[in-house]
Amino acid sequence: MWAYESVFYQIYPLGFCGAPFENDGKLEHRILKVNDWIPHIKGLGANAIYFSPLFESDTHGYNARDYRKVDCRLGTNEDFKEVCQKLHEAGIKVVLDGVFNHAGRGFWAFQDVLQNREHSQYLGWFHINLGGNSNYNDGLWYEGWEGNYDLVKLNLQNEEVVSYLLDSVKFWIDEFGIDGLRLDVAYCLNENFVRRLRSFCDSQKQDFFLVGEMLHGDYNRLMNDAMLHSATNYECYKGLFSSFNSMNMFEIVHSLMRQFGPENWTLYKGKHLLSFVDNHDVTRIASNLSNEKHLPLIYALMFGMPGIPCVYYGSEWGAKAHKNEGDPALRACFEEPQENDLTAWIAKLAEAKKGSDALNYGAFRSVVLTNRQCIFERRTDKERVLVAINAEDVPYTAHFDAGCGRAEDLISGAMHDFGGGSQLPPYSAFFWKCEV
Repeated sequence: MWAYESVFYQIYPLGFCGAPFENDGKLEHRILKVNDWIPHIKGLGANAIYFSPLFESDTHGYNARDYRKVDCRLGTNEDFKEVCQKLHEAGIKVVLDGVFNHAGRGFWAFQDVLQNREHSQYLGWFHINLGGNSNYNDGLWYEGWEGNYDLVKLNLQNEEVVSYLLDSVKFWIDEFGIDGLRLDVAYCLNENFVRRLRSFCDSQKQDFFLVGEMLHGDYNRLMNDAMLHSATNYECYKGLFSSFNSMNMFEIVHSLMRQFGPENWTLYKGKHLLSFVDNHDVTRIASNLSNEKHLPLIYALMFGMPGIPCVYYGSEWGAKAHKNEGDPALRACFEEPQENDLTAWIAKLAEAKKGSDALNYGAFRSVVLTNRQCIFERRTDKERVLVAINAEDVPYTAHFDAGCGRAEDLISGAMHDFGGGSQLPPYSAFFWKCEV
């Protein structure tokens, strides 16, 4: 599967393009801005883009009005088709947000229910009680996602709804040539629907990638051979920044051992979760770390651990925004990409990851672990890589049996000699490729 050997770049289109929050109905060809960023994205080492919602919606994209029309604030279907074509020409795969749990109040089928009530042919598309009322005083009650009545929950046990959604996916594949979907709030989706979706996508395009938004619980409930290929690794998202802020590497390594370690009981051995240090829903990592010198290190740890690394636009040069500033701050519009030491560092990490069998597919084993340092092994039959992190402001000498005398650092290309212990400079990270 191509995704397992990829580095993802996430764009939240409405914010990225500077579109107004409310759908003003005015056609603006903003999505073409992505074309100007392709050299930056490619230079960063990303070879797949995950686009947050870009179809016609009421406001933020997750409240869709029409699943087959690009939001007028972003442009036209032809505009996005051009963007996808240019991305594919640059060797970059395209993954869209599939918002299948709920639609917006402006969704055409729900508007028909509001107008025609019991006479609407779409009444069964939602969970409706005509004897109740909503926060919008509609004269009927309907289920909203987690009590949010601007997000109208779809009835995924209704065959017409399922057919509409699957036909929409087919339209996206045929029209735009997309390569996969990220399923919004996958943990809420009807499991039979997810099975249907997987089977349908497999029939439409080879190696079509499905990743689900999972926050907690056992990701295997939806991530298996009959459903999703991957899930968002929120457990390690928390463990990554918390380990650095508390100077306690035991936290992240404990999660990695629980998920991918050598024991038979580990949860996700051999699977490929989506790894991230931030996204459109959470505080940007440069605002989340208490020590800015840990910023390159947390990316090194994310690229070195098992999973598919995903970089959120703007964070690659250290853009800041805190969750308490609101979603618009997290989903900012940058006029042009920036290049600095961090972007150059991430580009090196990306090339190392994409070119390494061990970093793409290797098993996980902890080798050295202290509060402020960790060294772990990624290994396949073809390759062996040691990932080393020193989060402390002083040098550290690690004494362990590396199993080889010398190794190449995949990031810098320099050779490392393990004789007399491994010297880790302050605030440093290494990917040492050793003999198998």
